[in-house]
Amino acid sequence: QVHLVESGGGLVHTGDSLRLSCAASGGSFGSTAIGWFRQAPGKERAFVAGSHWDMDTYVSDSVKGRFLISRDNAKNTVNLELNNLQPEDTAVYYCAAQRPNEPWRWIRVASKYYYWGQGTQVTVSS
Repeated sequence: QVHLVESGGGLVHTGDSLRLSCAASGGSFGSTAIGWFRQAPGKERAFVAGSHWDMDTYVSDSVKGRFLISRDNAKNTVNLELNNLQPEDTAVYYCAAQRPNEPWRWIRVASKYYYWGQGTQVTVSS
C-alpha cells in the first residue's frame, strides 16, 4: 500500500510560482511512476506531468514551458514547480502512484494510477 501526501498549494496571483511536493510512503518508490493531475471546478481530472521510475519525465503540452517535474528517490518525493501561473491553472492538484514497474506508455493514463493523495488546492487570482 502506497500513501501519498501533497503539500505546497495556496492562493497566488497571476505570474507567481508555487512548488508542490508529493511525499510517498510504503511500496517501492524507486520502481513506481508518480503522476500529477489536476481537477478544476466543473471539469474532468486532467493529467499534468509524470515521473517514470526510470527517471523519464513527461509534461502535458498545456503546461509545458511553465511546469517542471522532478523526482528525489532518496527522499521519496516528486515535486512539481508551477511557474507563471494563470487563473486557468486554478484547480485541486493530486499526485498519484502506479504499481511498480509499469511501462512508460501508461504515464498519462489516469486509470493506471492506483494510489491517490488527498489533493492540494491551487488558486490563482487575476
